[in-house]
Amino acid sequence: MADRQLNVLSTLDHAKTQWYHFTAIVIAGMGFFTDAYDLFCISLVTKLLGRIYYTDVSKPDPGTLPPSVLAAVNGVALCGTLAGQLFFGWLGDKLGRKSVYGFTLVLMVLCSVASGLSFGRTPKGVVATLCFFRFWLGFGIGGDYPLSATIMSEYANKRTRGAFIAAVFAMQGFGILFGAIVALAVSAGFRHAYPAPPYAQGRAASLAPQADYVWRIILMFGTLPAALTYYWRMKMPETARYTALVARNAKQAAADMSRVLNTEIEEESSGAEKAAVVLAGDEWGLFSSEFVRRHGLHLVATTSTWFLLDIAFYSQNLFQKDIFSKVGWIPAARTMSAIEEVFRISRAQALIALCGTIPGYWFTVAFIDVVGRFWIQITGFAMMTAFMLGLAVPYHHWTTPGHHAGFVVMYGFTFFFANFGPNSTTFIVPAEIYPARLRSTCHGISAAAGKAGAIVGAFGFLYAAQDPHKPEAGYPRGIGIRNALFVLAGTNLLGTVMTLLVPESKGKSLEVVSQEVADDEEAA
Repeated sequence: MADRQLNVLSTLDHAKTQWYHFTAIVIAGMGFFTDAYDLFCISLVTKLLGRIYYTDVSKPDPGTLPPSVLAAVNGVALCGTLAGQLFFGWLGDKLGRKSVYGFTLVLMVLCSVASGLSFGRTPKGVVATLCFFRFWLGFGIGGDYPLSATIMSEYANKRTRGAFIAAVFAMQGFGILFGAIVALAVSAGFRHAYPAPPYAQGRAASLAPQADYVWRIILMFGTLPAALTYYWRMKMPETARYTALVARNAKQAAADMSRVLNTEIEEESSGAEKAAVVLAGDEWGLFSSEFVRRHGLHLVATTSTWFLLDIAFYSQNLFQKDIFSKVGWIPAARTMSAIEEVFRISRAQALIALCGTIPGYWFTVAFIDVVGRFWIQITGFAMMTAFMLGLAVPYHHWTTPGHHAGFVVMYGFTFFFANFGPNSTTFIVPAEIYPARLRSTCHGISAAAGKAGAIVGAFGFLYAAQDPHKPEAGYPRGIGIRNALFVLAGTNLLGTVMTLLVPESKGKSLEVVSQEVADDEEAA
């Protein structure tokens, strides 16, 4: 361990909140805004894709995506995200945060546009193109997780670091809402311009040919916020902690931070690089016994809690349209035209995002540096468990007419406590508790574990929620939505238990939390 902290790092820890902090939040946050838009907008258009490419007008109900196709469309971006988190997390520690940051954004922009295109007009060609480009879109999104979190944690002061990282992640809520609003606006415009009868009244006429443009516009729209922030990402300097502790250039780190913080930071030329070497510690790596001794339990904690959280979170987000249909909040597909169904689904998801998702994120921003990471996470998991049980135990009550509003309120509370809880803290903690040269890598591993949980949720819930007596066409019998909600309650309860391994990092320097210096007094 080091016997002192570098001047530049100490200055960062004690710096007053300045305009540059807010600029960094916006630049990193717009990446997450785009990530959320691109990942969750697919749930708004999957039913429309089924109607356009798989409808048989001889049948009483409009077409739906076959089970294997629906699983691929929902899950392929998550698979790409998992791979991107591991690859770019590792690369961020090898090449630096800034040099990798712009590439992920370019990849997201290009693949977002391409996912709205297709090779040919056949269902097979359209779906294959969509899945191919959504995988690489997810790969770029995956890089944004470890890089954005690490950059924000290394720029922030120790007093408000949690709120700054949480504010970056909170942009995810606005991305989900923006996706629903875009889908709402596009479907409303097309519905007005090309009116069509419900499927039950005119099977062929219910699908206006122009509906094929709706899903493409929705998917492509995600390029705008990402493209607008590219220039500012390239203007950001490398973080001082990477420059000083990994690249071993403390003087350059001091010069970079003097410029952005509008304050003069002097690093002693004699011994500064030596101090950086000492502060970085021995050259033990990720697979060493020293890492296991210092951070082994931490890695178990951050990976397991993120994995368990995302099983529930992505199950709820990707399939809430199906849950709303089952409880009767969204009418049966045959009673609507194709574009009308997109309108109804996007309106429901916008309401949930506005009332449950976004407030939860910003409650975390407000309270994380007051209450602490540990208590917010354990309380969030516990409350998610309680509300899942509140949905599952009286499930038949919620499905009866007149009680749908109560179901939606309860469902909204599960989103609130996910975001004022583990969905935010599992993103924040891995950016704080690992040493600088492994910070991005370990955050990427933790995030990838989360996406593994998301994949379990995306594929597992799709089949598990099927009615045990009358599953949808092409699906095997499942355990039903009620029992699936019980399973999600169980994963949240297990997340509560695993949170006991999570260390508290509130108000501590990154070098103290990661055990690179012994304590605040020694760091001073």
